[in-house]
Order: sequence, then C-alpha cells, then structure tokens
Amino acid sequence: MSRLWARIIKDHRIDTQDTRPCNWGEESEALTELCKAFDIPRPIWLPKHEREYESFRRTAFLPEHFVEEVEFDRLEIEFLDDTGKKRRSQDPRNQF
Repeated sequence: MSRLWARIIKDHRIDTQDTRPCNWGEESEALTELCKAFDIPRPIWLPKHEREYESFRRTAFLPEHFVEEVEFDRLEIEFLDDTGKKRRSQDPRNQF
C-alpha cells in the first residue's frame, strides 16, 4: 500500500509529520485526513501543485495557499510508493 506523507515545516525544521494510506490519484481524501489530524485548514489545490505532484510526486503549500491564517512556513506532501518499483525518468536523454 502506498502512503501520503505530510510534514509541517516551521523555522526550517519539521514541526509535525504523519502519513496516511493513499493510492495514486486519491490524494485529496488523504490530504483532508492529514489536515484534520494536524488541526489545520485544507490548502487550496492550484494547477501549480497539480503539475509538481504529477512530475515529482511531491508539492509544498505556503501560507498564502490557505484561506485561514496558519502559523507555519509551509506544508509539504509527498507520495511514497511502497511497491519497491524504481521509477524511470521519461527524459529521452536517459534512454541508452
């Protein structure tokens, strides 16, 4: 089973972190659960976050991505694949 790892960064240090079971493409529900566990509002998911998440399997939310005021520097989420498969780069320069 794969997981969504979320961590709250405050003053360049991990303040709080947790994981939730999550399948690829179902991160919205896991993010909502993590925000409830952290007792923070849910961030606004912008096209920028969608691109970063699709490309790198991770993205970060800054305080301006929340409707309510938050007391941390950023919320980072990352998709952790537990299947053990190595992802290959889609860059054609790596095809040899």
